[in-house]
Amino acid sequence: MRGVTEAPRAEAHRAEAHRIDARRAEAPRADDAPPHLDELMPWSVAPLRFGRAWIVAPDARTLRTRWDRLVAAEGAEREALFRPSRARTPASAVGALPGQRTGTTRFARESGPCPEPVRVAHGPFDEQWLLPDHRLIDTARPELWRVAGEPQLFAVEQGYVPGAAGPALLVTGALPEGRSPAGRPGRIRPLFRRPGGREPNLAPGLLEFLGKRYGCEVGARDWLAWTVAAALPSPTGCRVPLPGDREVWAAGVALGGELADVQLRGALSGTRPRLPGGRRPYVRAAVPARPATMTYDSEAEVLDVGGGVISPVPAEAWEYRVGGVRVLEQWFAHRTAPAEPGSLEAIGPAAWPREWTSELLDLVTVLALLGAREPERAAFAAGAVGREELHAAGILPPPSASRRPASVLDHQEEGPEGQFMLL
Repeated sequence: MRGVTEAPRAEAHRAEAHRIDARRAEAPRADDAPPHLDELMPWSVAPLRFGRAWIVAPDARTLRTRWDRLVAAEGAEREALFRPSRARTPASAVGALPGQRTGTTRFARESGPCPEPVRVAHGPFDEQWLLPDHRLIDTARPELWRVAGEPQLFAVEQGYVPGAAGPALLVTGALPEGRSPAGRPGRIRPLFRRPGGREPNLAPGLLEFLGKRYGCEVGARDWLAWTVAAALPSPTGCRVPLPGDREVWAAGVALGGELADVQLRGALSGTRPRLPGGRRPYVRAAVPARPATMTYDSEAEVLDVGGGVISPVPAEAWEYRVGGVRVLEQWFAHRTAPAEPGSLEAIGPAAWPREWTSELLDLVTVLALLGAREPERAAFAAGAVGREELHAAGILPPPSASRRPASVLDHQEEGPEGQFMLL
């Protein structure tokens, strides 16, 4: 019930705000330093913590098979397969996730059908499937589930890795896990604070300030496009340079919009990303049933997947990294890493599914398009609008309330053991 949990939540928010303020106080505060994304998109959420690997998989069929295996087990066997943690055991009592119609009885008594898996971003450019059952997830961040769905977009700040190549910020429409490939913590920032695309998650007055400065209407998606083009990594968090020139702003919004659309697989434009004719990757030799390695021949532009051959694969796709980690290699590892025999994680496809090859071709296309345009982002690394001007305009510091989730009063959510939750 809300009355029981409100105080700990409020205390947690205050503690997080204190930690953020402490980091800012330790950082250089030059007047011309670009503002932090944390100051301009104040509400952020830490990454999700699944707690058990078997609840996420690259295909939904695997999750249904794992669920059936688990609910068929009883007693000690069920508990061992479940993989208990400090946060979740088969005896844990928790409510349903917002927007999900899953059971709320203790999992030790669960015997029903598998809940419908949902798509999540399980790392950069890697959408997988998740069992959306709160009883199975250590830290699900219900406040994110509450605002997920069209037209919501999530800006996922990548953890800072000194000297590492790659973007400081990625965009996804799927609910993101939010973990950085290098293991460094990042933050998840919804573009909107309420369901249905209501109330942009921006410092109050920021859009009006930008619109007046550049002499044009500036919307929340324009802002997100600019951050995709201009965001810079730093030890104290992602920074966002703001230009003094209207033409630079317009160019950055145009570039960032195109990059965001590629990341979202054409969701903004309605057209899936494609490389020019003659540069599109094709399967030259089928991927075998159980590929164990992935290698790349830069001269021939050939990606070898356990003997399967895909080409042409531009070097920009192979070399594309996030947090210093090569995206293609991590994508492959998520699908081929060995699992403990007898565990639920060991349940998977008997052979490499054809749809995985299609997803790999799409991923090569996305990374090639993004990598080829990466040098263009350098033009937006300098900013003329410093923190001093934003302070003078009343944009900074953002009010403390903007760092907390908005109240969502139209959600009805089921609590533990079928109780009704008041929000």
